[in-house]
Amino acid sequence: MRAGKAISASTVRQKQRLWLQRNYSGISCPEEVFRLPPFERHVFVCLNSRAADAPRPSCTRDGTSALHTRLQQLSREAGLGAKVRINKSGCLDQCEHGPTVVVYPDAVWYGNVRPEDAEEIVREHLVGGRPVERLRIADACLNAKSCPHRPGT
Repeated sequence: MRAGKAISASTVRQKQRLWLQRNYSGISCPEEVFRLPPFERHVFVCLNSRAADAPRPSCTRDGTSALHTRLQQLSREAGLGAKVRINKSGCLDQCEHGPTVVVYPDAVWYGNVRPEDAEEIVREHLVGGRPVERLRIADACLNAKSCPHRPGT
């Protein structure tokens, strides 16, 4: 390409497609060569923080989490880097059960999770496929207007 001559995005895509077809002719959809496989599980760790005088508690005091860091570390050590994604999350609306962790697509919600619980979650649930029952939030408390853990309900 000569300096000063602009090339449109559609022209770039067309050239990429032609290159892929020449180099990966046996593949029905050459773009799949560059697509990463989907994660088997997504783990969301609430890092929401509120003022000390807020009516509901928060999962962290300062928006940081040793729990999130520990889950990431243990997940990598277990060889789950390409299979499991550990994400930071804003409020998951389970504040009275915080710190809160949710694992999808399993839809398993954990409450009052501490960094020292991370090893059990990774070993039992993320590797072994068995949720850690002692940490699960009761189904009756999830997305419920009233819960024994929520003040004033």
